[in-house]
Amino acid sequence: MRFIFLVLFFVLFVIWLLAWLMFHIASGLIHLLLLIAVISLILHLVSGRRSA
Repeated sequence: MRFIFLVLFFVLFVIWLLAWLMFHIASGLIHLLLLIAVISLILHLVSGRRSA
């Protein structure tokens, strides 16, 4: 019975670790996409004023 709890602990720990890493990767990706969106918005506003 003790072996089952040990296996369960390691399985849950690995899943938690993978989820934690994926959250940090996704968090960085979201910030990068927001930065690209802001830069493209600024470029759109600047180029819109020139052509008008």
